[in-house]
Amino acid sequence: MNSVPRQRLVVIGNGMAGMRTVEELLRRAPVRYDITVFGAEPHPNYNRIMLSSVLAGEKTIDDIVINPLSWYAEAGITLHAGDPVVGIDAKAKIVTAASGRTVAYDKLLLATGSKPLMPPLPGLELPGVVAFRDIADTDAMLKAAEAKQRAVVIGGGLLGLEAAWGLKRRGMPVALVHLMPTLMERQLDVEAGGMLQKDLTERGLHFFTQGQTERVLGDTKAEGVVLADGRSIPADLVVVAIGIRPNVDMGKAAGLDINRGIVVGDDMATSDADIYAVGECVEHRGQVFGLVAPIWEQAKVCAARLAGDNVATYATPPLSTRLKITGIDVFSAGKLAAEDDSDEEVVFRDATKGVYRKLVVRDNTLVGAVMYGDVADGGWYFDLIKGGADVSDMRDRLIFGQAFADSGCCGGAKAGMDVAAMADDSQICGCNGVSKGAIVAAITEKGLTTLDEVRAHTKASASCGMCTPQVQAILSFVTGADAAAPQAMCTCTEHGHDHVRHAIVDQRLKTQDAVRKALGWKTEDGCAKCRPALNYYLLCAWPGEYVDDYRSRFINERVHANIQKDGTYSVVPRMWGGLTTPDELRAIADVADKFQIPTVKVTGGQRIDLLGVKKQDLPAVWADLNKAGLVSGHAYSKGLRTVKTCVGSEWCRFGTQDSTGLGVKLEKLMWGSWTPHKVKLAVSGCPRNCAEATIKDIGIICVEAGYDMVIGGNGGIEVRVTDPLVRLSTEDEVLEYASAFMQLYREEGRYLERTAPYVERVGLAYVKKRILEDDAGRKALYARFLFSQSYAQNDPWAERASGGVDSHEFQPLAVVS
Repeated sequence: MNSVPRQRLVVIGNGMAGMRTVEELLRRAPVRYDITVFGAEPHPNYNRIMLSSVLAGEKTIDDIVINPLSWYAEAGITLHAGDPVVGIDAKAKIVTAASGRTVAYDKLLLATGSKPLMPPLPGLELPGVVAFRDIADTDAMLKAAEAKQRAVVIGGGLLGLEAAWGLKRRGMPVALVHLMPTLMERQLDVEAGGMLQKDLTERGLHFFTQGQTERVLGDTKAEGVVLADGRSIPADLVVVAIGIRPNVDMGKAAGLDINRGIVVGDDMATSDADIYAVGECVEHRGQVFGLVAPIWEQAKVCAARLAGDNVATYATPPLSTRLKITGIDVFSAGKLAAEDDSDEEVVFRDATKGVYRKLVVRDNTLVGAVMYGDVADGGWYFDLIKGGADVSDMRDRLIFGQAFADSGCCGGAKAGMDVAAMADDSQICGCNGVSKGAIVAAITEKGLTTLDEVRAHTKASASCGMCTPQVQAILSFVTGADAAAPQAMCTCTEHGHDHVRHAIVDQRLKTQDAVRKALGWKTEDGCAKCRPALNYYLLCAWPGEYVDDYRSRFINERVHANIQKDGTYSVVPRMWGGLTTPDELRAIADVADKFQIPTVKVTGGQRIDLLGVKKQDLPAVWADLNKAGLVSGHAYSKGLRTVKTCVGSEWCRFGTQDSTGLGVKLEKLMWGSWTPHKVKLAVSGCPRNCAEATIKDIGIICVEAGYDMVIGGNGGIEVRVTDPLVRLSTEDEVLEYASAFMQLYREEGRYLERTAPYVERVGLAYVKKRILEDDAGRKALYARFLFSQSYAQNDPWAERASGGVDSHEFQPLAVVS
């Protein structure tokens, strides 16, 4: 039992800086304080950096929440959201909120952030003029975008560009006014800024550089802006994003020393020893802050001091900027240009690829770097700048990056980052301030093996995702797993299948357009390779919500029949478990006669194939088959094809169980499902395995003691025998376990990946862990499969036989004389 009474810590500001400090404090001294937090906004702590992703439709507000309300409760923190502090009595150590609530403190932490810079322009008070700092601003911009109004953004720095691009992605015509000749002049040199403007102009933004805004037009609402040179730009929404200034209001209320910001010492304490401050509201040694990297360091030092560490001191770290602006990577650190004759500039340009690099070298050390388009070596250059390393030995190769510089010659270059040589304090994730050392420690101490686990425990790569390759490389280095980056889905994107699938779920992306926008697709509509994959991934993730896009399917799936080499089609009705009836056979014979179908063949999957059907006859063929109770066998689909069975114990003297009946149950359960590739099942009534269950995606082999379930087999050119998974006792267990594996494959398989390569890729041990060792997880997979099937089991033949669905697909081409 803790006999020392807790002190009272009040935090004014529920933003990223304040809550990072609280997180660090709870790690160091979890029972030292009773913590009360006041926030001006009626929200839990969220990632303000990602508001641009919300604006662009790439994320929702829920997606960018850092600390949900449950976190405060679990940590014993009292949160007063939407109740800003309006007064501080520093002598009595009491704060007063807008609601009238008063709370006493022993220690006070100010983390009030910044305010948007708003120039003294006539008309700035009009409705339709907004800043871009919080959720309320973002909501106002989204409402304007819904009406497809015109927008003007004032400010060509990072925030202004993100606002402009987000509104453009929402369908608004956008003009951007910037006072300086080039964009992002604080982070980019003239060349890179010009390249950025050119690329964004090609994407549909309009720029007015060297444009000084004189006033906002309008009497009752914003109607545009007028520039000092007389030009006017019409707009219904005016976004002001020219910068920020420290919010020092609470510092003044407490009588603290104020300059540009709330003045703090190296211990992050203010002029009142019991009041600390962190973040954009502070000024340290004459410097104010707007990037997260120094703020994370401030949070660590402040938390250490609050926890009783009297040694921790803050020093502003060297800063770099690595950003993704509208899908374009830029990086800068140190000097942007030579400052005198002793500085040298080394420049590389590749106009075709849109790549630019400039290095500034002084006295054989690297003092500055600017990169545009390809920033993979940014971290390495930054380490050289921070360390003051002598680069004379690689001076002639330095501009080409680490692989060439370290090799000693171009021919020996090896791509990839050198994790072993990287210092532990090298920052990997700028958004969340996570170093290599922190990632390595989490992996080793917690036994992490996946990227998602690393994200969950460290937050590295959990925000913008730009550092994902570095985090993956560190994970691979520590665990010894394959460090190879996943292959991109297609040339439209740099992302692999797994990343896209995770993004669809994590960011709740529910249309192909949303996926392409959120993940920066290079083509507006995708291609024949990625569209079918996205269509499947969305169908799998959002059953009942996503509407299948038939245009994103290949011809066989569009017309629900297999095209043959002469342009006719084959029709295969479903025969449950290989069973049929005289009535079904008569109907098939009648259809073959009526439509003069030349070939009728029994398939290897125990069904009947009608070959040579004319495309325009397909709906009528289906209609006649439907009348006999026959439905599509999905012989064309990336989905369940067949469940092959033997006669089992009902007829066979060797049969141990009713394999035919179980096969019918499995097929009735699974028909209609869409999967990454075709899926075939088999149920054999005894170990003689007449149904060939050991070369199927899922096989069931009946034995006296129950049912042996095997997975991951296939025939064909590369035969793979199944892996044994589990012995089950009842048919109900078979249905549950088979459906759970099917759903696992549906959710994790890559498009056009059969179960055989899927099992080889993830490993049998992983499948056993998910299906056998995690009872709750298996039942959840089973439940998700059943839910998905409730929307999937509709006969596509019946839907099209009446002519009401996709009728254009079956119209013969007009004869032109």
